[in-house]
Amino acid sequence: MKVLIDNGHGENTPGKRSPDGRLREWTYSREIADMVVAGLRKKGIDAERIVKEDSDIPLSERCRRANAIYKETGKKAILVSIHCNAAGSGTSWVNAHGWSVFVSNNASASSKKLAACLCEEAESLKLQVRRPAPKQPYWQQNLAICRDTNCPAVLTENFFQDNKDDVEFLLSPQGKDVVARIHIEGITKYLGL
Repeated sequence: MKVLIDNGHGENTPGKRSPDGRLREWTYSREIADMVVAGLRKKGIDAERIVKEDSDIPLSERCRRANAIYKETGKKAILVSIHCNAAGSGTSWVNAHGWSVFVSNNASASSKKLAACLCEEAESLKLQVRRPAPKQPYWQQNLAICRDTNCPAVLTENFFQDNKDDVEFLLSPQGKDVVARIHIEGITKYLGL
């Protein structure tokens, strides 16, 4: 099984940063994506980032890349898109906080299982997990990166880039390690390893 990591947004995407400018989603998601890929490879899992560029690659191209690899691997690939959430305009701090995972409205059972594995890992680390309902571990939305990929796909929103406490956590070495661990261990669990 090949694990495809999509790092959200690019340096030219407007907004997508903390109000104080310390956290920029494009750099943060790439740093976490690299940590996840390295962590999975240490476990002997084939993993790669599908966006090597710093600029924002259109969703259609990201999906095309994922679908091409899915086809090349004989339909043995999954995709995880890594992001930071936001609840406001990005100009001021907000109270919303926590971690969440999304699947598309047309999500397969495998996508839902992958999301559930990631959620279980986040909860095992005693993190604040945002759920749409107490027994539902993932949110469902019409997200192109999940909807238009042929492989099982999820999108993680790793805390809020416009919540001051979340940003402090995200930028700390411990926070980065925890966010990477959610992905590494959740994916490992999904793969049954």
